[in-house]
Amino acid sequence: MSQASIVPGFFLFGEPVRTVEGKFVHLESLDDRSRPNDWNIRPHAHADLNHIFHITTGAGVMQADGRAIAFAAPCLVLVPSGVVHGFKYEAESTGLVLTIADSYLRELCAREPDLRQVFAGPAHGALDADTAVGASLATLARELNWTAPGRSAAVEACLMTILVEALRQASAQRRDPATVGVQAGLVARYRALIDLHYKDGLSPGDYAARLGVSLKQLRGACASVTGATLTELIVDRVMLEAKRALVYSNMSVAEVGFHLGFDDPSYFTRFFKRGEGVSPRQYRARAAADTPFGR
Repeated sequence: MSQASIVPGFFLFGEPVRTVEGKFVHLESLDDRSRPNDWNIRPHAHADLNHIFHITTGAGVMQADGRAIAFAAPCLVLVPSGVVHGFKYEAESTGLVLTIADSYLRELCAREPDLRQVFAGPAHGALDADTAVGASLATLARELNWTAPGRSAAVEACLMTILVEALRQASAQRRDPATVGVQAGLVARYRALIDLHYKDGLSPGDYAARLGVSLKQLRGACASVTGATLTELIVDRVMLEAKRALVYSNMSVAEVGFHLGFDDPSYFTRFFKRGEGVSPRQYRARAAADTPFGR
């Protein structure tokens, strides 16, 4: 059962939602959408588009599902599909925004499974001076704007170079990349299944059975990749949707609870307070006062 979104959704920022299929790739200047919006991109989500931001000068703060992530050039900022994100950039920051459709990313990951780690979650990382990202993006921009023999292969070669650079950046501190890659893939599948069923009350054992692995395998992968238990990841997803609903919708607290599958509003309030330390009403009031992006 898919879950309806209660946050602003776009194709690209400011454009109506539409279905994306095939090998969709888009590249544009950071300036194109940031300058007209006074360097402030309000929180939104894309159902099936993944972003890589190459920040070449300047800095900013990304809000990704309620978490503030500061970054400074030169760096990459990674935003997986479905993540609610917004930005406050320093004025006159520069860079490029690469967008890749889920359908194309799945095709690339089928050939190189380690690439699943790139979009395991919103992240950022500094780039070395000798990185190939800038040159690959420049070549990609040229290939996307002309038709020449081998164009599709050239575009894919640039994408793979950029994704590998992002992968190595994300994996630099990990000791066993091969094992982490397999486990990260399993955790990514677990998270995807949670996204489909977090309202349905499935147990960790139910998820393991649907994934075709043992509960022990799934538990070990989650502990290694995320440091969290299986139940914590389920609870985190429910809490995330609760926070989204409280911040971005006009539903009452009771309606938010029913939206998330709670039959008893008081139980939802206790569940939320146990996880966040404040009641849903207190959280909504605090978020309205504190958010740097407004509503």
